[in-house]
Amino acid sequence: MQDTALILIAPAAFKGTLGPRQVADAMAVGARRALPDASVLQCPISDGGDGLLDAVLAPGALRERLTVTGPLGEPVSAELGWVDPETAIFESATACGIALLKPEELDPLRATTRGVGELVWEAVERGAKTVVVGLGGSATVDGGTGAARGLGWSFLDSVGEPLPEGGGSLAHLAECAGGWGLAARVIALADVTTPLVGPQGAAPVFGPQKGAGPEGVKLLTRGLERLAELMGRHGRGDLATLPGGGAAGGLGAGLVCFAKAQLTGGAEWVLARVGFDAALAKAQLVITGEGSFDKTSLVGKASGEVVRRAQAAKTRVAVVAGKVEGLVGLHALDGEGRVLDAAGIAALAERAVREAFGLPGA
Repeated sequence: MQDTALILIAPAAFKGTLGPRQVADAMAVGARRALPDASVLQCPISDGGDGLLDAVLAPGALRERLTVTGPLGEPVSAELGWVDPETAIFESATACGIALLKPEELDPLRATTRGVGELVWEAVERGAKTVVVGLGGSATVDGGTGAARGLGWSFLDSVGEPLPEGGGSLAHLAECAGGWGLAARVIALADVTTPLVGPQGAAPVFGPQKGAGPEGVKLLTRGLERLAELMGRHGRGDLATLPGGGAAGGLGAGLVCFAKAQLTGGAEWVLARVGFDAALAKAQLVITGEGSFDKTSLVGKASGEVVRRAQAAKTRVAVVAGKVEGLVGLHALDGEGRVLDAAGIAALAERAVREAFGLPGA
């Protein structure tokens, strides 16, 4: 069997270092060293966050840079990709990402998703009939009100004055108005199941990671509760607890409410798009991975979804990561916390293949 083995390589990005396509290339090098005669099929993946364009766009697909409003109001150069002339795709982090700010600049009370709305609008102006927005990696907890502003909405306090941008002012939210009609379908890809409000809502879960102290988290919580009440008054009471509504600091729920988006699991959408299940049906071994793999990876993350599907298909699966924590009964190899470069990833993938097929060590 080994001379015709099909090895399916389906990694996510190693955050901050290598995109999913680069990781897949490195894993393929290692797999071929271990089993030169194997067929190696590369299927880079994403859950809607880091590496979404890499995973979904064919090499050479059109990608353009557009200037939009950044997380603290300054202009940033965001990336808009095109699957085809009527389908645009981007990562919300390109417009409002935590990576666009220095650690000391993080301020979720002021940070805005306005650039996300501007990018959606620009895509539609350029002919998009479908706009796919990856949620993840944002510096914001504004419930998507910034993105809504980028689509013509305004948010007012009790005396009809416009609220400042950011999640910190939403506690004074009384009404919203306006909104331009969007002649396109928006699909929002969530990498988490966090709801907009509640004890496990966007503010308590994501506020601290984005720079909010205990008082800031309380203020953001009150603001998102006000926003959920307003959504309820406008007939969308379900958005308070919608799984994934809290993604990107509530941008998930905001896009559903203000852009009529369809909110869906990013990992499932990407795996369907790249034909993962058809490849899995033929594979003898699947190798996946991400920078850090732990129990949370198995809930909504792309690499965890690969593991789940491989196990359900009773196909051998190995995880290669910079760091693996607390997973029993999973064939996992890591760099023991080191940041892995391409050579390190290739070496671990080679070891994974040798162990899976019972070959002697290199």
